[in-house]
Amino acid sequence: MKSKFNIRYLAVLSLSTLLIAAGCGKNNNTDPAATAATASNAPAAETTAVPAADKLDIKVSFYPMYEFTKNVAGELADVEVLVPAGMEPHDWEPTAQDMAKITDADVLVYNGAGMEGWVEQVLDSASGSKMVTVEASKGLEIKEGSEEEADAHSHEHEEAGHGEEAHDHEHEEAGHAEEAHDHEEGEHGEEGHAHDHGGLDPHVWLAPELAIKEVRTIEAALSAASPANSAAFKANADAYIAKLEALHQEFQDGLKDTKRKDFITQHAAFGYLAEAYGLTQVPIAGLSPEQEPSAAQMAGIVEFAKAHDVKTIFFETLVSSSVADTIAQEIGAKAAVLNPIEGLTDEDRSNNLDYIGIMRQNLEALKKALNE
Repeated sequence: MKSKFNIRYLAVLSLSTLLIAAGCGKNNNTDPAATAATASNAPAAETTAVPAADKLDIKVSFYPMYEFTKNVAGELADVEVLVPAGMEPHDWEPTAQDMAKITDADVLVYNGAGMEGWVEQVLDSASGSKMVTVEASKGLEIKEGSEEEADAHSHEHEEAGHGEEAHDHEHEEAGHAEEAHDHEEGEHGEEGHAHDHGGLDPHVWLAPELAIKEVRTIEAALSAASPANSAAFKANADAYIAKLEALHQEFQDGLKDTKRKDFITQHAAFGYLAEAYGLTQVPIAGLSPEQEPSAAQMAGIVEFAKAHDVKTIFFETLVSSSVADTIAQEIGAKAAVLNPIEGLTDEDRSNNLDYIGIMRQNLEALKKALNE
């Protein structure tokens, strides 16, 4: 009996020793990303989970700023977008709860150029705090939206020899100026609507080359907020910018030889994109997507569309397409989406679309309309 007991004891002891040895040799990091990295022989430094306490707390104004910031920050920050999904960012203003979240953050990223009418209030509230604020469009040449677009619209008519139409557009320009003035007064009135841009065109993110500059500005700010991670932020920014450069090349190649160079949009959001690729945006209304065109503006657009044999009228997501639909029906054209990417729709999210994916959809829509 003693002999059998010793044999069993030794067997159990040997098995225990083997299990302990196996346990000591096992990677104890249970993070899924780290496990996947080990399996693929990826460098551990690139996939090590960052403790929540060490991550930057970043608040961003609306979707493009989220997309750019998240690609720079990677896993080194928690990035939260302030404007809810599916909401037109021109309509959003921060609540008291939003203000508290923003002022407690390490970093606030916003586009600027008049896009976020509420930002001055936030910056005043955060005065004296250590929060790093990032105006992504800072240093870019910002267009005087409505005036330049009206001039381009009149110029198109002058080239075509439509003297009466050009005269009509002079009145339309005056109408734009009056409406812009009315909106500006409204911004400083009791309601304080945030959707007025002060005459500036903030839609720089729709031109990939300008988006690249915004990404670099965001990278510099995150590096200032967390100098120890500056190399990682630069590497992340470089990788994302390579994708944006490829996107820019796709736009150049796709739009350089189109049959026509002008396109009609419901919202004057595509001035930077048009300028970057030798196109002319002809907006139905001004910079605010909620701005209703006057009867004279509607008539002028209809005349322009007929004279230039326009077959597509573009409208945008997140706002009503009624104006574009009306003009399209009037001239026997169709209405189609050109997305200003001010926020993702439910459909965008269900299709896993992001900034680059939607921009490629915009490119295809433009190629089709400009080659009809």
